[in-house]
Amino acid sequence: MAEGEPKQKLSPADSQAVALAFIRALGAGARLPAAADQPDAYSALVRAILSSAAVSTSPGPRVSCTIAVSPAVTNGYNTLHGGAVAALAEAVGMACARAAAGDKEMFLGELSTAYLAAARLDSEVDVEAQILRKGRSVVVTTIEFRLKDTKKLCYTSRATFYIMPVASL
Repeated sequence: MAEGEPKQKLSPADSQAVALAFIRALGAGARLPAAADQPDAYSALVRAILSSAAVSTSPGPRVSCTIAVSPAVTNGYNTLHGGAVAALAEAVGMACARAAAGDKEMFLGELSTAYLAAARLDSEVDVEAQILRKGRSVVVTTIEFRLKDTKKLCYTSRATFYIMPVASL
């Protein structure tokens, strides 16, 4: 197209074809492996990329782990998939919240994540969660993802967990 010429508008059918081709290129039409149909497959996927973990309680509860960015959790750009970042933030944040509040029943109420840089395929990322605030019915954690080799902050999350009230008879 020469400079100054108006852009041609795609027809609705052409727009649909382009969108479907993009979605297929991302693998949306691919069949999932049999292991994905098993109960707790989501947790198994999260645990599979964690390579080490540590919990410390002084000066406050802190959970640290390292993840290896494998092909199973990358997107079309060969970087850590945003959904994997959120799943890891939830898992590590929950572990930290449980370290602070004990084995009480709780659920994730809110999760916000800032995607600052990309973690590439075959890289390692240090993940650390710590308590930001703890109350009788709520625990708020912050989770930082740093590239292991450069210590560059690539993702940061804040998770709010609500503690379930204990029903009395």
